[in-house]
Amino acid sequence: MPTRVGMVSLGCAKNRVDAEMMLFTLKEAGFEIVADPAMSDVAIINTCGFIDDAKQESIDEILELAKLKKEGKIKAIVVTGCLAERYKSEVMKELYEVDAVIGIGANSTVADVVNNVWNGEKEERFPEKTELPLCGGRIRTTPFYYSYLKISEGCDNKCTYCAIPMIRGKFRSRPMDDILREAKELSEKGVKELIIIAQDTSRYGEDISGKPMLAELLTELCKIDSVKYLRVLYCYPDRMTDELIDVFAKENKILKYIDIPLQHCSGRILKLMNRCGDKKSLTNLINKLRERVPGIVLRTTLMTGFPTESEEDFTELSEFVRDMRFERMGCFAYSAEEGTAAARLDGQIDENIKQRRRQIIMEQQQCIMAEEAAKKIGETVNVLCEGYDRLAECFFGRSYADAPEVDGKVFFSCEGDKPQIGDVVKVKITDTIDCDLMGFYLK
Repeated sequence: MPTRVGMVSLGCAKNRVDAEMMLFTLKEAGFEIVADPAMSDVAIINTCGFIDDAKQESIDEILELAKLKKEGKIKAIVVTGCLAERYKSEVMKELYEVDAVIGIGANSTVADVVNNVWNGEKEERFPEKTELPLCGGRIRTTPFYYSYLKISEGCDNKCTYCAIPMIRGKFRSRPMDDILREAKELSEKGVKELIIIAQDTSRYGEDISGKPMLAELLTELCKIDSVKYLRVLYCYPDRMTDELIDVFAKENKILKYIDIPLQHCSGRILKLMNRCGDKKSLTNLINKLRERVPGIVLRTTLMTGFPTESEEDFTELSEFVRDMRFERMGCFAYSAEEGTAAARLDGQIDENIKQRRRQIIMEQQQCIMAEEAAKKIGETVNVLCEGYDRLAECFFGRSYADAPEVDGKVFFSCEGDKPQIGDVVKVKITDTIDCDLMGFYLK
């Protein structure tokens, strides 16, 4: 009977792709993959270690698996991912229940590690980060109708608050031919929505040709007949070139949705973050995007409480959110990550102040999103049907304005013939609930 392996993957979609590649490696090596780690012989946790909350979630998950091990339900625990890469030997020292800790560069050897822990060995592996493969087979863990497509690994941006370059290593673009091949394979298997991801998608190709190649990559992806929709995440504002904006404007397969993490609008704070721009330049970019790509939905991420952020800086950020009326937004309180330049800055902000400022920004955004949602009443929108909510007794899905896992839903009733999961259907919007849309299915 083959050894059963289960995996918990935490954090971002990029981490999920790493997990999917490890699952493929394990299956190819003859292991039985089980969906529930509690039913496994060896449990793997693919951790996140980006900020304090993510680290705590990873530790809590390891402790939950440790309980199962103590009860004899699983035999061994393997920890990989960003927390393992960042804290290395500290993980096994602090969490004695763990049997193996491996860095991201060891992901391709995960089958050997599982064999070793199954045989009672303890192991730590930390090869170079560049050993993490950019290409390879995957066992997808997303629904059949959408998939993430990772186009690069690592980051060279050196934002002062961010530990990602230390954890994931230098920026490395994936070969374009391999991206195009996988996109074709996925779309031919029924994937309707391909979601382009990386630490910085807009930097794609700089290490290959000396200049950004995202516009070229998107153009080539749109030429694949079987590709239906493309969604682009994690574009940096200073690399939103006219060429890239033109591609968004003219290519119908690219959803008119773009994720641009801005972090702040104060020029002084952005400079301390080692990022470009100020309120004026960011406002000009947003206005340009909305003018040249009508109907575009802008998602951004902001940060409150960065070291030395004054009340004036925060007021400027609050006014910026009010004036820009982002369709989608997330806001995080600054987390001082050890080893980063920002953690060494004077002027660290009290935690209560950081959280209060974050709450103010999010309350502002909720009001904006509710007002924008109400404007959709009476419109007909295309919705990718994702399932049926038995409690609400209605179907639900996403429009082009909503990315999976981070944005909202469209709920809709249906009489007569029912849509199938994965169908793109027309929904007449009749109401809103919080910031989500409600309507009925038009046959």
